[in-house]
Amino acid sequence: MTIMRIQTTLRITLAIFLLIGIFSFSAHAQILKVSPNGRQLVNQDGKPFFYLGDTAWELFHRLNKEEADLYLTNRVKKGFTVIQAVVLAELNGLTEPNPFGQKPLFDNDPAKPNEQYFKHVDYIVDKAASLGLVVGMLPTWGAYMSSMNPEKIIFNPQNAFTFGRFLGQRYKQKPIIWILGGDHNISNDVERKIIEAMAKGLREGDAGNHLITYHPRGPGFSSDFFHNAPWLDFNMYQSSHAAHDNDNGLYADHDYKLMPTKPTLDGEPRYERIPAGFYFAGSDPKDRFDDYDSRQAAYWSVLSGACGHTYGNNNIWQMYSQKHTPIIGATIPWFEAMDHPGAFQMGILKKLFTARPFQILAPNKNIILDGPDTGGAKIKAALANDGSYAIVYSPRGEKFTLDISLLKADKLREIWFDPRYGEEHKIHTSGTKGIQ
Repeated sequence: MTIMRIQTTLRITLAIFLLIGIFSFSAHAQILKVSPNGRQLVNQDGKPFFYLGDTAWELFHRLNKEEADLYLTNRVKKGFTVIQAVVLAELNGLTEPNPFGQKPLFDNDPAKPNEQYFKHVDYIVDKAASLGLVVGMLPTWGAYMSSMNPEKIIFNPQNAFTFGRFLGQRYKQKPIIWILGGDHNISNDVERKIIEAMAKGLREGDAGNHLITYHPRGPGFSSDFFHNAPWLDFNMYQSSHAAHDNDNGLYADHDYKLMPTKPTLDGEPRYERIPAGFYFAGSDPKDRFDDYDSRQAAYWSVLSGACGHTYGNNNIWQMYSQKHTPIIGATIPWFEAMDHPGAFQMGILKKLFTARPFQILAPNKNIILDGPDTGGAKIKAALANDGSYAIVYSPRGEKFTLDISLLKADKLREIWFDPRYGEEHKIHTSGTKGIQ
């Protein structure tokens, strides 16, 4: 066994990777499918697609065309590839009209969509496509089918199928991922039938052109409800907003072990600038997640086998401005919050992984011989299946020891990578002596 002891000298959040050679992949937004090995997403040409999402739940409902253009342009510049937005939005989405005075449905009937409302949805979908973005489209927020909110229910299996088919037909040729659920966990057979019917409608409407996943309530897994459903192409978990240092990599690890093999990712981790554990009695509204929390969740999840990651900001998901009542303590207008540091750091994460063949990475605990394995300093690693490189993440710059005999190369480059700024710092170069 050949070991390498890594002592960090900077007490900052760091990622380290070891590699031989640099590889480049482009990831343009297109109609997507699951990779042959069932671990990643790829475009129709088979090129790897790194899912980097942003939770823009109220995008269709609250932003006008100029605002949507501003938001989408900002996101593509930062490296995002998927925008998650809800057609029938959470915040008075049925009763409060969009900026053009239009509501999505007539008589709150999913079988009676309002063409004028959907023309604005069309505009945003087309604008996103022109920028190379995929829209992760949620047909509805879960409250509109939940038995926990009987006064809000508008769906049954029949109109869920009709609404799904309508959406599938309308966006058949657009770069879309369907995301069912909408922050909801199935609690009875009627709800399950509604989701199954909507999925069937989407499949019939778009002729199977698009992937389908499910956004559960957090903390939770789509795999708990639909892993074996033939329409569920990849899993999504929500690690949610309970606490600092919550290891969402454990969620990826849970799904990674399931059969049949399906890709998975965190569709809603802790949001930048949301109060930690806000849904618990006695939580401190001043204790808010920051960019450190966002990037810690991102690296932990991806290095545990996720096919990408989703970022969120408390001010952006609700598209907060002074025109709206703030939710969960939002204080900063969405158009200012777009440039919070966590969003920049998500683009850095994507650049790190897509600069090399990330599709051959797999979680690997054996390469780490010692170092923190609990708490917020927990170190995680992934190793390429051909041994050509590894990425190791030390959230707090703690020292660790690696078994570099698992890396297969004549020469090894060792580089510190700063996930805050994207800077690389060469340590030294090892010859063949350090490689078995």
